[in-house]
Amino acid sequence: MTTAAGEAIALKNRFRSDYCGQLGSGSEGAEVRLGGWVHRIRDHGGLVFIDLRDHTGICQLVVQPEEKELFEVASHLHAESVITVEGRVVDRSPETVNPRLASGSIEVVVSSLGVESHARPLPFPVADEVQTSEELRLKYRFVDLRREKIHENIIFRSKISAAIRRYLEERQFIEIQTPILTSSSPEGARDFLVPSRLHPGKFYALPQAPQQFKQLLMVAGFPRYFQIAPCFRDEDARADRSPGEFYQLDMEMAFIEQDDLFEILEGMFRHLTETMSKKRIAQFPFPRIAYREVMDSYGTDKPDLRIPLKIEDVTSMFTESGFKVFASNTKPGHAVKALVLKGRGGESRLFYDKAEKRARELGSAGLAYIQFREEGPKGPIVKFMTEPELEAMKQQLGLEQGDVVFFAAGKWEAACRIMGGMRTYFGDLFTLDPDELSFCWIVDFPMFEYNEELKKIDFSHNPFSMPQGEMEALETMDPLDILAYQYDIVCNGIELSSGAIRNHKPEIMYKAFEIAGYSSREVDQRFGHMIEAFKLGAPPHGGIAPGLDRLVMILRDEQNIREVIAFPMNQQAQDLMMSAPSEVSMEQLRELSIRLDLPEEEKQ
Repeated sequence: MTTAAGEAIALKNRFRSDYCGQLGSGSEGAEVRLGGWVHRIRDHGGLVFIDLRDHTGICQLVVQPEEKELFEVASHLHAESVITVEGRVVDRSPETVNPRLASGSIEVVVSSLGVESHARPLPFPVADEVQTSEELRLKYRFVDLRREKIHENIIFRSKISAAIRRYLEERQFIEIQTPILTSSSPEGARDFLVPSRLHPGKFYALPQAPQQFKQLLMVAGFPRYFQIAPCFRDEDARADRSPGEFYQLDMEMAFIEQDDLFEILEGMFRHLTETMSKKRIAQFPFPRIAYREVMDSYGTDKPDLRIPLKIEDVTSMFTESGFKVFASNTKPGHAVKALVLKGRGGESRLFYDKAEKRARELGSAGLAYIQFREEGPKGPIVKFMTEPELEAMKQQLGLEQGDVVFFAAGKWEAACRIMGGMRTYFGDLFTLDPDELSFCWIVDFPMFEYNEELKKIDFSHNPFSMPQGEMEALETMDPLDILAYQYDIVCNGIELSSGAIRNHKPEIMYKAFEIAGYSSREVDQRFGHMIEAFKLGAPPHGGIAPGLDRLVMILRDEQNIREVIAFPMNQQAQDLMMSAPSEVSMEQLRELSIRLDLPEEEKQ
């Protein structure tokens, strides 16, 4: 185990004068007191060696047979028992030095040993990496947290939080805590509700984000706000999303433009990457890609730029084509998309069958492709193509013998997303550098979209963003052509956050909601306190809220967000260690004026 705690803590008492991972060759001859957990114990026929583990690392203890009482106690210790020892630091002989340990050049000859807590047999080992079910790990999370990797993840998370605070405070940000008990929001995911005892029949909600509070802080005259904020959303778990609660770096700034926020965030991510990890940023400043462009080229607004593939638009090639499936998708709002794999034209039939299966999972009716082989073009759609069309395709896409090109056709967004899914699928063919961080900004999101189900214009992203062009754009442009000052920051295909320059002008807000079919009265009913605040003097402002859990996940090379959270829930939103959620007594329910009406299956 490597040293993880940094500089020594000054506190010394009867349990401890030093820390295991901070002893080294310079400590030789010192009399020390140590406390920790028995990591491993080895009886070498006359000598007992104990690997003692504390927060900083591991130190080897030696119990000699002359100390009969000590030797007897040491011989019967179990792994993970908590002990305190006194002893003298000695240098190890050269052949016994352990370079994998920070304290590997020394050992402590024990003169006194006390057992503070005997450990029973563990549900799973701590010292050895053994495959253990997630259910067992979460039930005994306090044991799981002793394991080296996850222990260091939590320490790293603490250091990231501290580094973020220092960075922002040096740039005049003010840390302000916002309420946890607040009102329910009609937007976003499901709220977690908290019944009020003093106001029967009424409920607080846990905040999905401090969004409205941080904007009101800008109205209150605080120029730069931040907090590492707990957020609560009743939504399903994913590998990169914890159910129930998560933490985000919540930020807001007054009197800024989009570029100002980008500069702050890019500088912070660069600082954290260079000082806290071995990773490197692929491109700085971060590339900015407009929403329309990112969908056209990558098929997703969360692209992993490390994958060396780009989608091509070949719609114009098929406007006069005899291949009706493609020709029918050249009308406005539709597209034909292509993805070229260089040198993969000779893959087996199984390769193409698996690719087609994945395309169907993504919503495609199939997967058209053409292989450019030595004997000529091959594939399911070649018979529908003319020689001039095939030649034009080769020229436009730079195709060579041995290449294969895949196609998707349909409504523009659907074709983009299917081909984007295939781009990610084929990304497994490439060796991606895990130490490369390919950040990018996705900008220029459309302000509105057409809701096919309701047959109306609707907000596409965030209704409180400032439209580009402000009131003039709302009054003179086709709503579907209006862009917003909205942006996402993405790293290696993972969205870290969405943000926006806010709409702080009531008249523009009323007009934007009017386009989406809301009356002024409805806006006042739902967001009246925000409108009222803006009527009393609101500065231009904007913000963002990168997910802390996801950031730590990326920097620590973890694939599952539960590996960077101290006490996470499982995928069913249960805390197996604390048995939450749990039933409560009838007395508690009566106190809150609540009567249960459970589904029939829950009553049985």
